[in-house]
Amino acid sequence: MRIWDIDAGFLNDRSLLGEHRELHGIYSIIRNDKSGYSRHPETLRWLGYLPALAIRHGLLVEEMGLRGFNHFSPIERESSGPMWPPRFIDQPARQYRLLQTKYLDKKSGRIPLPGNVQALWATHKYSVMARDPATGKTFGKQVATGEISFDELAGKLVLLLRTPPPPGRLRNTLAHMWGYVSAYSVLDPQKSTAGELLQEIQHQSFRPEGDYLCCSTALGELKFWSEFMLWNKEI
Repeated sequence: MRIWDIDAGFLNDRSLLGEHRELHGIYSIIRNDKSGYSRHPETLRWLGYLPALAIRHGLLVEEMGLRGFNHFSPIERESSGPMWPPRFIDQPARQYRLLQTKYLDKKSGRIPLPGNVQALWATHKYSVMARDPATGKTFGKQVATGEISFDELAGKLVLLLRTPPPPGRLRNTLAHMWGYVSAYSVLDPQKSTAGELLQEIQHQSFRPEGDYLCCSTALGELKFWSEFMLWNKEI
């Protein structure tokens, strides 16, 4: 049983669907106080963190939708602010390496696994921008000068992407992303909600001209967070 901490976009179809299935198992064990696998390290890690586990489920479902998978097994959303498990079974950087080995001669995920810190940063750029542009500039500079390692950046990115983006910064980031696809769309971004705009960006990003956004974590996770904040009346 495994719940990955890195963005769901890096998982191939089999791993994505497998995590979704196992997440439901862990959620049910904890919610209903079942005994099966109750002492498994992954189950124990999520004890007391069901709101965060529900968020991970939502992120998986958004990624499944991007790939055309139907979803019929919702998990009840928790309105309380989520706290996340303070530890990892494997550190984020090791999770990438585990998948590199696992996917040898196999299909990769929507986002190719990063082979270096530059590629890791490129896939997360817009996700970071939506949280804090200043942090994005710092990361970009550190990557360019070699001041930050792959392992360090991987850990910081996972923690940062667990926080919802402020509405204003989310809209600003969407404006940047919109520039890649606006020529192919009739949607008026000024009359669209963040969720509607992101849905259109998702749709247009799978054109050959939009392949840059196809390899961005923001394409899936920001869509989830825009809906999460709307549900919580934060946007």
